[in-house]
Amino acid sequence: MIRLDAFFLALTVASALGVVAAQHQSRKLFSELEREQARARGLEVEWGQLQLEQSTWAAHARVERMARDTLGMRTPASGQMIVVEPGR
Repeated sequence: MIRLDAFFLALTVASALGVVAAQHQSRKLFSELEREQARARGLEVEWGQLQLEQSTWAAHARVERMARDTLGMRTPASGQMIVVEPGR
């Protein structure tokens, strides 16, 4: 009878240690999940900011102003324009 009691006691202790290990692993994984979700939110914010910046840099009025001011480009006179129509 004492052998059986010792066996059940050992089985209970092993089971309890398994539960503790499983809970620790679960908490560790949950912590990692939270950290990665926070990182994903930060990357989404950065992506939105980059899209806004890209739309600002690519705005037609800005490109036209840069072409005029920086590169000295201007609209050609009507006599200097040649219209090319696609061949059929």
